[in-house]
Order: sequence, then structure tokens, then C-alpha cells
Amino acid sequence: MSFIVVSPLSRIAEMAVRHKARDMISLIAKEQSFHRPGVIAPDRHLTLSMNDIAFKGTGGLVAPDETHVQAIIEFAGSWRQETPLLIHCWMGVSRSPAAALIAALSIAPDQDEEGLARRLRAASPFATPNALLIEIGDTLLGRGGRLAAAVKAIGRGADADGNAPFLLAVRDDACG
Repeated sequence: MSFIVVSPLSRIAEMAVRHKARDMISLIAKEQSFHRPGVIAPDRHLTLSMNDIAFKGTGGLVAPDETHVQAIIEFAGSWRQETPLLIHCWMGVSRSPAAALIAALSIAPDQDEEGLARRLRAASPFATPNALLIEIGDTLLGRGGRLAAAVKAIGRGADADGNAPFLLAVRDDACG
């Protein structure tokens, strides 16, 4: 069973240890400092500097772009799936759920986008995947607009305090 642990920054060490994660993707503003949990080797940690914005051209903020999404796809492809993949951003609500969907589809491309989006919503009532990451991921993964439509269909998540990590099964059969 392959799972992705989605977490806020404040709980990455706890989640890495609890779920025995050995691979981690960090989606964090470039000025944000944090410590990589000791159980994650430096060569199994991908850090992507970006802000949580859904459109380009917002002053000094760094919008997600194709290089970020391609890096998520490539890193997910190198994940051995023996232990969960930990993905985090500041609050675990927008960038990291989007990256989790992209990673899951890159690993298991034969699955239905709507089913994956519904699994995300069932796992987290708070997740509101970053629309720009989803749009770029949809394009790079050749999903023909289906990923973006599926995420739009689940709607905005409930307001969150950034303290609600969750597990997303990569494939539907991993749920049971």
C-alpha cells in the first residue's frame, strides 16, 4: 500500500517518525527556514521554493511553475513506495495537497481523477489544492483538464488552522 502523508510544517518531524517516512517534498516560501527531520536523508528530500499563490505576476512572490511541477513528478517517480512519502507546505492545506494529487497521478496514471479528488476530500475536509499547481500538473501529466475539473468539483475545503495532517492513498485499492 502506498500512502502520501500531507502535513503542515509544524508537524513534519512527528509525521515522519510516526509514519516511518523516508522521502519528503517541501513546498515552502524561499525565506522560510525549517529543519529537515533526521529520518529523512538529504538526498531523499526535495525542497521547492514557492509561495501559495494561484496566479503569476504578484510582485516579489514566487508563483508555482512548470519546473516546480516537473520536479514533483520526477521525485515521485524515484520514490520506492516502501514507506510513505511526506509532502508538506506551511499549513498543509493548499500546496501540499496539490502536490500529493500530482504525485499520485504520476505514480498511478491509470486512475480516475474524480475518484482521486474524492479520496482527497474524504481524507481532508480542509484541503483546497493550489489551483495553479493543479493546472500545471494537469497539463504536464496530460490529463486533458480532468484533474482541474475534479479538484474544482470537490470545492474549497473548510477553514483550517493548519494542524490537520492526513494520509492520501496513492491508489483506490490502497484504501482497504
